Amino acid sequence: MSVSPDILSAAGSIPSSCLHRIFRAAEAKEQESGTDVMKLHVGDPYFDPAENVADAFVDAVRRGETKYTGVEGLPALRAALVEKLHTDNDVDSAVSRLLISPGSCQGLAALLQSLAEPGAEILLPELHWPVHLQQSLLAGFRPVLYPLGDGFRPSAGTIAAAATPRTRVLLINSPANPTGVALDRGELGALLELARSRGWHVISDEAYEHFLYEREHISVASLERDVPVDERIVHSVFSFSKSFAMTGYRLGYVSLANDRAADVMKVAQEANIIGTSTPAQYAGIAALDSRAEATAANRKLVQRNRDVALSPLVRAGLLDELPAGGWYAMLDVARTGLDSETFATRLLEQKGVAVVPGNGFAMRPEVDGQGRIRSHDFAPWARHLVRIAFCVDPVALETGVRKIVEFADECGGGGHVSAG
Repeated sequence: MSVSPDILSAAGSIPSSCLHRIFRAAEAKEQESGTDVMKLHVGDPYFDPAENVADAFVDAVRRGETKYTGVEGLPALRAALVEKLHTDNDVDSAVSRLLISPGSCQGLAALLQSLAEPGAEILLPELHWPVHLQQSLLAGFRPVLYPLGDGFRPSAGTIAAAATPRTRVLLINSPANPTGVALDRGELGALLELARSRGWHVISDEAYEHFLYEREHISVASLERDVPVDERIVHSVFSFSKSFAMTGYRLGYVSLANDRAADVMKVAQEANIIGTSTPAQYAGIAALDSRAEATAANRKLVQRNRDVALSPLVRAGLLDELPAGGWYAMLDVARTGLDSETFATRLLEQKGVAVVPGNGFAMRPEVDGQGRIRSHDFAPWARHLVRIAFCVDPVALETGVRKIVEFADECGGGGHVSAG
């Protein structure tokens, strides 16, 4: 009797993220109960792309624009994005340094692959998007997690202390998933100065660039606009999914720091994707044609959700303050006496509300010499944190928030603690 070979790759040692587990649990709950679950666990917007986006996609199909494009993407889309970056982000890019990807997630993965080297380390915050950790491990990086300060904010000093001689990349995510923290110009400048002084690459994940609620977004690459191109270190990753509500279109782009980095990433893209969906790229061109109106309207919808629906969580002591940006808020449910896994499980069972346990955003892996996870635990201060998405339907959000507060009150009182 033959036995199939074991899977000993790094991928085989990486657990599925908390996001996928709760997604499956919510679907099972709906099937079992026959009633709708209040889905506050996934960042999928309740609003749709502008009408011209779908028209452009369909028109491209009908015209027969369904063949391969170059791995870099359609020249017209790349040129339009260079103009967008110049006008909206104050980033000095060029068509030669801009690559289209099937979603920013894939762009991030290919970028990490192109920067990885044996034994290299990447700096990630202790509270992170789980996919960033998965992508880093799959690319061959060894993740080094640095602590966050008050309000989940990073500091250059703390990051410098966590770094080692093997550090090669610092990843910045502002506005951040899952915390909603948005870094100001001074904070970003300090991180960039540290990276430059240490000879690191910087990856700036700016998926939520259009969702800041008190001030304008600052792109990290704009801070090195006056640096010669060959000396630049910031690689910026953007998405059509959030700004234009095009989650299912799978369209993103990467603005590389210099031409050498772009050439290397092209090789990673050749091996990974061959090319991005051609009709989706035409849809992207249409989205950019009306970007000012579309992004402002979408930001207004999400901000309304934040301001109206999340305020009861602040009054209930489950949220310190409204998030400054992004689509997510991290609740602290310590006063219920329940850890986040138990809270999320019982909330789904008893109230029909799906949220994501926060400890899944604070996994701490131990990696062996072959890049496989030998074991992992979670940062203990994250055991009472829960993430909710506030980009969802307003009625579902307000109902879900009301049920969260009800459930917390039913569980009883207790002290309110915060991560440190």
